[in-house]
Amino acid sequence: MMAGFLIVEGVTGSVLAFRESLDCLFAPQLFAEPQPAAPALPLATLAERAEMLAPGARVGYFSIEDRQAVMHMLPRARPSGDRAGALAFDRLYLNPWTGEELGRRLEGNISQGLINMVPFIYRVHMNLAAGNTGMWILGLVALAWTVDCFVGLYLTLPITLARFFTHWKIAWLIKWRTSAVRVNFDLHRASGLWLWPLLLVFGWSSVMFNLNSVYEPLTSSLFDYRSGMDDVRLLHLTANPNPHLGWHEAQIEGEHLMATEARRQGFRIERPYGMAYVEEFGVYTYSVAASVNIQHSAWTTSLWLDGNTGALVKLDLPGGQHTGNTVENWLRALHFADLRDAVSYRFLVFALGLVIAALSVTGVYIWMLKQRARRFVHTGMSRDDDL
Repeated sequence: MMAGFLIVEGVTGSVLAFRESLDCLFAPQLFAEPQPAAPALPLATLAERAEMLAPGARVGYFSIEDRQAVMHMLPRARPSGDRAGALAFDRLYLNPWTGEELGRRLEGNISQGLINMVPFIYRVHMNLAAGNTGMWILGLVALAWTVDCFVGLYLTLPITLARFFTHWKIAWLIKWRTSAVRVNFDLHRASGLWLWPLLLVFGWSSVMFNLNSVYEPLTSSLFDYRSGMDDVRLLHLTANPNPHLGWHEAQIEGEHLMATEARRQGFRIERPYGMAYVEEFGVYTYSVAASVNIQHSAWTTSLWLDGNTGALVKLDLPGGQHTGNTVENWLRALHFADLRDAVSYRFLVFALGLVIAALSVTGVYIWMLKQRARRFVHTGMSRDDDL
């Protein structure tokens, strides 16, 4: 049963290793022509431009990517306080240098055509395009996969400690000049061993994305770790749908606070990356691309500021604050194939996705052979090597 899900995850994960390039291929209208000599518009200007273009919506959060400003849009509250109906789109794309609208889409809605091909593949990968139910299914599969990593490793070990590494070396090799059954078995065992660290990283990071109820307690028991809800509780954050600060005032305060923290923490700010207003907590977030970033595209160097006063509420850095959060940021970067300037790693992740699919196929074949053998013998197979 796991194999079917892992084949889907492996193949879609391979595709998503080059997510932005493929999105540009399927939806080129959402990407502006590069203008390397021109500075991007201020973040606040882009937010106000988006809200002017979509009067029935407000900006939730947004970021400036390489060739587009991606605005995540939410329904605007009516004067009565209730929410307007669902929007026909939840992403608005702007030219980051001119503010011109590039397009809109309801992220992952394949009925909109090729413009949503890559987001739909992403939805399938993250939750089987089945919402919370899909997340639970994949979370449980990922948990079993993580446990299976250790079980699989154990099953490759020699049964005796005598000449341990000499005997274990056999498990790392593939005998090509033998039967198809033996080649299949060697491919399954050896590829699993050679890629074992990455298989574990992707298994556990999938638990992180889909099964927080398991991931957070275990991480907290092993490391110094603070979840987002820990921050909300410890900082006593409350909802504020009408902050005193507008986008421009919040940007000015964010720039000042981030510059102060950069000097204090010893990192270099490279460019503004994104902003958000989270009315449930009454805070603006201001994010930058910085020299300490692990990922190319991420909110890992950011701060929260009070929506009324502009006071610093919290600073987030990619590493060095809480060990568990540092590990989490690395897991996220590795899973999304988004290490800074590491194109070769994207190709490795692309190959890994195909290997995961292949491991699933070869594993099922081995299981079928064993099931067939059990029908003819009463004692069962004593060792996998007997294949």
